Amino acid sequence: MVFCPDPGGGTGGSPSLHPSPSDPALIRLVGVTKRYGSTVALKDVHLAIYPGEFVAVVGLSGAGKSTLLRAINRLVEVDEGEIWVLGQNVREASPEKLRVIRRQIGMIFQHFHLVPRLTVFRNVLAGRAGYLPAWKVVLGLFPEEDRRLARQALQRVGLEEKIFSRADRLSGGQQQRVAIARALCQEPRVLLADEPVASLDPVTTEMIMEDLARINRQLGITTVVNLHSVDLARRYATRIIGMRAGEVVFDGPVAKATPQVFASIYGKGRAAYREEAFPAGLTMD
Repeated sequence: MVFCPDPGGGTGGSPSLHPSPSDPALIRLVGVTKRYGSTVALKDVHLAIYPGEFVAVVGLSGAGKSTLLRAINRLVEVDEGEIWVLGQNVREASPEKLRVIRRQIGMIFQHFHLVPRLTVFRNVLAGRAGYLPAWKVVLGLFPEEDRRLARQALQRVGLEEKIFSRADRLSGGQQQRVAIARALCQEPRVLLADEPVASLDPVTTEMIMEDLARINRQLGITTVVNLHSVDLARRYATRIIGMRAGEVVFDGPVAKATPQVFASIYGKGRAAYREEAFPAGLTMD
């Protein structure tokens, strides 16, 4: 048995655990379940994410959003199901094969994970670590092509003038842009962002989301972002996945993510889906 493309590009029915070489999805999760003791973080998740999409994953804290993202590049080991990225079975990958897969998956975290005492340039060059022997990375022996890619990535996020500044002397928004540049330096095909704006002020939040949307549009990098804000999800994503208690309760284009849908994700009365987040004409039941 092989995967069949999902009708309409959604989550589809019940695909096989073995995708065909022609499967169009860059990322596919089949029956994925993850437990932390008695807590079920992911419950029988089926998803397919396609080239060029900008996907926002929304839901309450504890809904399983971070576990979902971290399972894709095996930062979290799941208990059941299959995860395929770029045609490779992530769960069965050897350490060396997993390293190759991860080269193509840029990861952005809420807390930046920069080395404070190093320059912006060295932090961005860390995105090339998966391509070099560890001893070269430790000694900073990056080829000129890697240095060119790092400079180009900094230009894309508007930080070329900070190239030799120490990372700990930047604002929070600038540090997150360095983290984005580091991910871009990998030349990824997929970009995963786990609550990238949760600790930022509203103005900086808009700037970071604009950066991610522009990168998605200009470079065609498939982007999956965890967000708490319904407003940001609606304005920047092309598709929204709603999670509740480890399950996918909505998966569809932004136009179909009505207030009623968000009520099913967050529960009625939650501020997360206030009516001002929606265009005129969309009302709650």
